Formats: sequence, C-alpha cells, structure tokens
Amino acid sequence: MAVTQRRGRRIMMTPAELDEFLTQQRTCRVATVSSDGHPHVSALWFAWDGTSLWLYSITPSRRWAQLRRDPRLAVVIDAGEEYGDLRGVELSGMAVFVGESPRTGQPCPELDVPEALFARKNFGLDEMPHDGRHAWLRLTPDAIASWDFRKLASL
Repeated sequence: MAVTQRRGRRIMMTPAELDEFLTQQRTCRVATVSSDGHPHVSALWFAWDGTSLWLYSITPSRRWAQLRRDPRLAVVIDAGEEYGDLRGVELSGMAVFVGESPRTGQPCPELDVPEALFARKNFGLDEMPHDGRHAWLRLTPDAIASWDFRKLASL
C-alpha cells in the first residue's frame, strides 16, 4: 500500500487504523473525469480487502462510462460531525474492471473475497446477489492520504 502523504503526518492514520476505518465504513464518494475534463462525483458502497477498494457500480451509469473512457479515479471515505472528530481517507489510482459486465455470477476466483466482504457488510448475506445491472471495479491505490483530527487533542 503506497502512502505518499507529506503534510499532516501527525494526524495521518497508521496502517492498522486505515484498515479498520476502511473495513467499517460503508459509503465512499467516487470522482471520475467527464469527456470535457470536468469532474463527476457520486456516492457508492464499497468493500476493502486490505489492499484494494472494490466498487460495485451500475454499468449503465455515467460513472461507468467515464471510467471506460478514462480509468483515473479518486475516492474519499470520511466520517465525523464535529471538527475534532473528522477522519477520512483519499485513495487515487486507476480503475480496473474485473469479471463480466454486467455481473451475473459466473465463476471468477478474483471476485470470491470482495463479493463475500461486500455481501456481508452491505446486505448481511453470505453470498453476493447479482442483479445483472452491476459490475466490479477494483482500485489498488497509487496514492493514499488520511487524516484523523481526533489525534489533534494529543498534540
């Protein structure tokens, strides 16, 4: 996992804190680039496997079309209401399409772990339901920046 953060090292999450945070959180904001160069941001559920962020996206979406054209991707996951409780992670890199599109449940060993994680976390199920409208994107980040403002109290 690449950690390229320069500023704010005192409030950045440790690798264990990062894993715990990404495992517990459910919703992320996904930024893509439109054909005219403008950003597009949308919310999406995700799963974290310790190395990669897995996104289960609707295939006829604007996000999917933009990533097919330009796979650059940035994702933010954050939590907290009061300033001193804010914490979050920004991950960026290239989207990789994994499995069939749309996903119908054909055997794909690379999806066994993310589908199990996603199904348990978001649906409380042991197996991933497939609706024939979604497919998988994997983001193995090139860069990660994190913050946990709760650490400011101890500085």
